[in-house]
Amino acid sequence: MSRVKEFDVDAACEAALALFWRQGYEATSVSDLVAELGIGKASLYATFGTKHELYLKALNRYIARGDERFVQDFAGPGPALAGVRRLVERYLAEILDESGRDGCFVVNAAMEMMPRDPEVARVVERSWDGLELALRMALTRAKAQGELAPDADPETLAGFLLTVLQGMRVLSKGPDPAARARAAAGQAIAVLEASRMR
Repeated sequence: MSRVKEFDVDAACEAALALFWRQGYEATSVSDLVAELGIGKASLYATFGTKHELYLKALNRYIARGDERFVQDFAGPGPALAGVRRLVERYLAEILDESGRDGCFVVNAAMEMMPRDPEVARVVERSWDGLELALRMALTRAKAQGELAPDADPETLAGFLLTVLQGMRVLSKGPDPAARARAAAGQAIAVLEASRMR
């Protein structure tokens, strides 16, 4: 008969996410995880595997939460461009929010891990691909609804917006990102406005 776990696995995974997000992968030791999660080392390994496996679980958990927000931004009825604009404005608001100084976990993972960790690279790329696809679908819908000009290219616009949004998040790691983030978000919205049907 298997022994029942004596801790909340979901809460422990959430605590690991918060710790990795705050400190990064390399700066987080197994001892840090044991202390933060409030479980023994044996329980940690038995439940989550290695530190690297737990990091990947935490990163995927963070991404799944973000994917739910894409649905909220893009899936509603009405003009599709409004959803795209809401997403740009939400990115900007998160960067300007002082409580969000840990930045984006995906961007943090990309900056720390992508060059040398193919598993993390695949997860990050999948996240970026998902955002770009959501943007492309919303912009394609906007074009079909007559919001965008006939010569507007949803694929190119989606790639541009992905680059701007992720660039904003990279710059948010700096000491004073507000001016650059506002300028980038404003330019992204200006490009959308310039692509509108006249």
